[in-house]
Amino acid sequence: MTEVDSEALADVAYGIFEHLLNRELLVQGRYLYALVEGGIDFRIDLTAIFEKFSREYPQLAEAMLARLGSLDAIYTMISSGESVTPSKTTQTYWIVQDAPGSAPEAIEDESAGKWLIFQEPEQVDEVWTKVRNATVALTLGISAKVSTAKPNPASRDSRKVIYVYTKDWADEMDVMRVRERLRELGFVDRIGYKRNIETFAGEYAKKGKRVTYYSA
Repeated sequence: MTEVDSEALADVAYGIFEHLLNRELLVQGRYLYALVEGGIDFRIDLTAIFEKFSREYPQLAEAMLARLGSLDAIYTMISSGESVTPSKTTQTYWIVQDAPGSAPEAIEDESAGKWLIFQEPEQVDEVWTKVRNATVALTLGISAKVSTAKPNPASRDSRKVIYVYTKDWADEMDVMRVRERLRELGFVDRIGYKRNIETFAGEYAKKGKRVTYYSA
């Protein structure tokens, strides 16, 4: 029997739990980031959601507790910015914020694409807050996500990246509407837009090769 990698299992465990936590809070009309940034106590919610997670995924819950220690430790960690603030997030590679009414799987559709915003690590928290809030306010695209402080072996340099997704890369009017809104948020330098088609094909920019479909 193949031995299970405990660290990989803990990664999967926290990722599923974090998704469940956000989903259950959203059913109540609340966002995790708003609770954390507002200093609002959500310990009762987290406990109830973890109990549900434990019933559905007992092995994953065990792996998560083995890494993080206790439910109190998990609550303290999230209250301090884990899964909310990029520079304080070390358990997952990405923080994702879907626009209200947008299905989470929409960003995986082949017709979707995203504007790419690269930032230095010391700037990413402030920049992400702008993009996240505009996404929730329905003034950008269907979703946004940001790379975190967790070391990612796939990263090519120390910069962080924010993806701002639109539903259909062929809808140039909507793609450029989102680009204009990003300018209004302060992103005035030229940035590129990459289609999921290229991402799914494993195509990435390198010397002499550009994979962005739009540039503005």
